[in-house]
Amino acid sequence: MNDSKKYRVYRGCVTAGRWILFAVVAFLILFPVYWIFISSITPPGELFKMPIDYLPDNPTLDSYKFLIENVGLFAKIGNTILIVGITLLISTVICSMAAYAFSRFQSKGISIAFAFIIATMLIPEVVTARPLYEFMQKVGLYDTYPGLIILYISAVIPFTVLILRNFAGEIPISLEEAASIDGATFTQRLFQVVLPLMKPAIATVCIINFITCLNNFFTPLYYSNGIQVLSVAIVQLPLRDNMYGVPWDLVSAMGWIILLPIIIFVAVFEKQIMDGIMAGGVKA
Repeated sequence: MNDSKKYRVYRGCVTAGRWILFAVVAFLILFPVYWIFISSITPPGELFKMPIDYLPDNPTLDSYKFLIENVGLFAKIGNTILIVGITLLISTVICSMAAYAFSRFQSKGISIAFAFIIATMLIPEVVTARPLYEFMQKVGLYDTYPGLIILYISAVIPFTVLILRNFAGEIPISLEEAASIDGATFTQRLFQVVLPLMKPAIATVCIINFITCLNNFFTPLYYSNGIQVLSVAIVQLPLRDNMYGVPWDLVSAMGWIILLPIIIFVAVFEKQIMDGIMAGGVKA
């Protein structure tokens, strides 16, 4: 066997190994998602039938109908959209301004403030849960929309500031100097020169923060009782037949409802998410 043929065999083995690894990883990730969906459209009496049916004999949407009629699904979706929407709006404005300041102005105090904000990413939520719970009750923000929105905003600020600050640092300051020579004020340079150039990074952090807020389980579970959102709905499902049996069909249906928007967002905006993280995170 000559060297050229050996090289082709080697390349073929590498390609085959790569596709096998891709297939195994894809199966490990996608099969649980597929099984959640199949379980959500399978009648409760057929969920544990043996041998296992990988396609239900009698698919039904009764679980979704039950969630709409008895669990207040639309109210939970409305609460989620309201809280996440306001969170994204306020956090994006605040973090864009902060990122610009951190990238353009240098002093010991500013560096300490930036380091302090980033350091909060390392603190587990459970560590601050008890004192923050008491604080929220004393100031009357426990189980309120403003209270949840403030907590959601505080959760996304460190990551958003980190990404936007690094992205803003890559924008040449000569553009602002040229605008200043043409008579532009500080506000005009910020809103007409810098922020338009930051649109790709802002769009990326909005997408990532949207997914983060949808997945936020601890905050609404611990700091709210009456306001229900999608992320905690899966632990608030009613028991149907007996108090000891878990309604797996309802759990699967609610799980699929929570997963679906995240899957769609990641599938549609995957390139923007990766590009934004690379642009803002390489020089962190």
